[in-house]
Amino acid sequence: MKYVDEYRDHALASQYAEQIRRITTQPWHIMEICGGQTHTIVKSGLDQLLPESMTLIHGPGCPVCVTPLETIDRAVSIAGRSDVIFASFGDMLRVPGSTKDLLTVKSEGGDIRIVYSPLDAVAIAQQNPEKRVVFFAVGFETTAPPNAMAVQMARKSGLKNFSILCSHVLVPPAMEFLLSSRENKVQGFLAAGHVCAVTGYEAYDPIASKYRVPIVVTGFEPVDVLQGISMVVRQLEGGRIDVENQYARVVRREGNLPARKLLAETFDVADRPWRGIGIIPNSGFVLKESLAAYDAEKVFDVLHISAQESPLCIAGSVLQGLKKPHDCPAFAKECVPEHPLGAPMVSSEGACAAYYHFRR
Repeated sequence: MKYVDEYRDHALASQYAEQIRRITTQPWHIMEICGGQTHTIVKSGLDQLLPESMTLIHGPGCPVCVTPLETIDRAVSIAGRSDVIFASFGDMLRVPGSTKDLLTVKSEGGDIRIVYSPLDAVAIAQQNPEKRVVFFAVGFETTAPPNAMAVQMARKSGLKNFSILCSHVLVPPAMEFLLSSRENKVQGFLAAGHVCAVTGYEAYDPIASKYRVPIVVTGFEPVDVLQGISMVVRQLEGGRIDVENQYARVVRREGNLPARKLLAETFDVADRPWRGIGIIPNSGFVLKESLAAYDAEKVFDVLHISAQESPLCIAGSVLQGLKKPHDCPAFAKECVPEHPLGAPMVSSEGACAAYYHFRR
């Protein structure tokens, strides 16, 4: 299969691993941003092919994992209403809130429907004018364009019973937050290829320059990841700082211009809370004030709902790359995929889930 099988080639992966071992002369700490990249690394054992002096740090690039606890509680509150049809991707249903998750609300009679596109939720609203339909709009820049499209379609068609619970976060501000921390150890980044497919990677230039860290836009298959690591190491070893694009078969420097235009027409940038981390300035999308009628937090008046994390869960430290999942005393004990304490254990891109399934 073109662009898939060749990036899973064992011989080619071995060549890149050998190349990395050959060119590495000192310890390096490299962070992969995306949870999909983390799962590739752990599942395929890529980190075990690298020099012992090299450390891969798992970043906060799982959108399910960083969705704030209070947002889950707001979703639970809205979804439990008798006049609401709550639509969501399946990966959000088992993310724990303070007292329950959306799957529990569904078992209690809430009308919660798994959809495969936000446009499915728009169609549900059109088919059920007597109900108020809410779509759980979660993700990084990658999933924001279709959610923006859903809002714009609802507006243009005069749909009054559709809104989104928006929890979109942005990658570049999170990278700056990590790099400015006194605990930062990151010396180079593998940037998330699917995010850059939408946004491009021009915004990474000032980050690389300011913090003196190489950034390589990287794909998600084993060969992608190893090639991305090789490109970062070559920069580090050569004393060079640049933004490079390993994922050139998908990503262009300017990104997807129509998608970026749609985002600019639909969202404003604002401060956002990240689960287990706290508020990161200018790190999220919120609907423009002119589209407030489609903002579920305002429509259902749930902005007052707040929450506090479980003291047993160290998800915030895991998401910042400060600790590994197995450093958590609750890992694989009180916290398992069937009964997670935090989102990184239940998400298909969560680091805790990756270690539970592939590295116990």
